[in-house]
Amino acid sequence: MQVSIENVGVLGRKLTVRLPAQGLEDTIRTRIEEMGRTARLKGFRPGKVPAKVIEQRFGAQIRNEALSDLIGNSFQDAVTQQKLRPAVQPSIATTGRPENGEIEYTATFEVLPEVGTLDVSGLEIVRPVASVGDADIDQMIETLRLQRRTWNPVERAAQAGDMVLFEYSAQGEDFRHPEAGTDRVGAILGGGAYSAQLEDALVGHVAGDEFTVKIDFPATFRVAALAGRTADVAVKLVHVQEAQLPAVDEAFAASFGVKDGGMDKFREDVRANLERELKGVLMARLKASAIEKLVDAHADLEVPPSLIENEARLLARQAGAQGAEAHLGFMAPARRRVAAGILIAELARQNDLRLDGRRVSEALATIASTYEEPEQVVELYRRDPQLMSGLQNRVMEDQVVEWIAEHAKQVEQQLSFNEVMRPGA
Repeated sequence: MQVSIENVGVLGRKLTVRLPAQGLEDTIRTRIEEMGRTARLKGFRPGKVPAKVIEQRFGAQIRNEALSDLIGNSFQDAVTQQKLRPAVQPSIATTGRPENGEIEYTATFEVLPEVGTLDVSGLEIVRPVASVGDADIDQMIETLRLQRRTWNPVERAAQAGDMVLFEYSAQGEDFRHPEAGTDRVGAILGGGAYSAQLEDALVGHVAGDEFTVKIDFPATFRVAALAGRTADVAVKLVHVQEAQLPAVDEAFAASFGVKDGGMDKFREDVRANLERELKGVLMARLKASAIEKLVDAHADLEVPPSLIENEARLLARQAGAQGAEAHLGFMAPARRRVAAGILIAELARQNDLRLDGRRVSEALATIASTYEEPEQVVELYRRDPQLMSGLQNRVMEDQVVEWIAEHAKQVEQQLSFNEVMRPGA
């Protein structure tokens, strides 16, 4: 095999590879013979199909497959020989025809940048620290009670926390919504899910009351025709219901699958769930801090343009952005994500960080524990290489981030459970 290399830009490479054509022809002949022994064609006994017939019917397919295998295998040998690390799959150009006893092809691709020795000792990483307390468990149990509440009709005036059903129409200077009739809406007063101003106006009224109130609808209001507008709203309160919360007792615990152990076991389960969620969020925040500092410290890193574009297109799809050039608005975050991936992979390589199988199993068990039938989830991951690969990549990334935090200047940030789980609340 003869290999020549040409630089195309900073990270672009073009390999020209020449291989003896005889190797390809030998492979094709062998595959034709093998197919002749296994093919089942009408008019021929099994295993007795002549090679000439196989070549006539399947020759083009066999040649293309053999050529593809030859190029794939030799390309790997070529980049190893040239000590190259491709960032993307190569673009291959070849006639596929022997010339002067050789098969020639060119492979154009981008390589990963030469990063050099990475030193994270100067990075200052913020590690948030928090724990689950009894008050956090109490708060979660109260949230679970709200999820299991029932609603009972009442004849009294509506108050905060009640669920109301009302009909309304809105009249502005140059519009009416709806154009005819009324809209019927249900809302929990004080929840702000519909219009906080309108919900407040309903407080103190009983079923059957009709009134008009001027409302300034926010720009983010769910009804586009009213968003950002002011209108006189005619309201009729249809009915009022108050919440009935379940008692926190063994029956309540049993409704969440706790059959034995009563409330003590229930609180243990709630704590375990909160601690699992907290651990995940703390790691996410540590990762965000470590990766941000790592990327900023290598702002001049050359990043393969094709990787940036691919990542930008992915981000655009995830955001639901439409249009052929929608990805252009995501190029900056895409560059940072690609740079982070390169730097994390390089840190793992330079420091011989290996994937911890135990941590993969623990991560899979954690994911599975959130489902009703965890065994099926575990089996799904084990049968799906793509799912398992994604999980392994996340675990490896976590391992590298923790290594960075251990070797950098680490600053602990003590936070409460709510400050971690509900920032800005």
